[in-house]
Amino acid sequence: MRSPVAAALVAAMLVVQVSEQQGSEQQVSAQQDQARQQEPFEPEGYRTDNYRAPVPATLDGARVLTTAEAETIWRAKGGAFIDVLPRAPKPKNLPPDTVWRDVPRKNIPGSIWLPDTGYGALPPAMDDYFQRGLKQASHGDKAALLVIYCLADCWMSWNAAKRALAYGYSNVAWYPEGTDGWEQAKLPTENAQPEPRPEQ
Repeated sequence: MRSPVAAALVAAMLVVQVSEQQGSEQQVSAQQDQARQQEPFEPEGYRTDNYRAPVPATLDGARVLTTAEAETIWRAKGGAFIDVLPRAPKPKNLPPDTVWRDVPRKNIPGSIWLPDTGYGALPPAMDDYFQRGLKQASHGDKAALLVIYCLADCWMSWNAAKRALAYGYSNVAWYPEGTDGWEQAKLPTENAQPEPRPEQ
């Protein structure tokens, strides 16, 4: 039979262990809360500035894809891939002898490239351009899977995917790692040319 002193010591040790465990759990919980607070949150509307910045982990109404998931869809030809990386158009009224070279773009093979459709606000002509591009990519089926991407840490793809949802597309997937994640996984790319924009 234990002595009262031994029993008291055991009880005290248990209290210390439980207290330490609770303290450790609270510390982990506080660190997780802090990490969550540092993550970008989903704005109510579209992001309208600083487009190359950390993006949220979610997009309400859309499926968020990893590179492996995007690859599976691509290999199965299970969805339409839409690249929204911006591209500066050739300035109008350039002197005739000016050489203009577009920045080359390699994207996921089979993608349709609809540049400049991920800004926070689109002029009516660009809004129409994006809607026509999505209709072409989906063959007019608003339930077709659309995989929208750009680069890593690019709000353009987040905005464009959100905009596709607003247009009534019900099967939108956002691939936030974009061609950065794709190339890092050593997956194939191809030289891309954008769909002609309204001003071209």
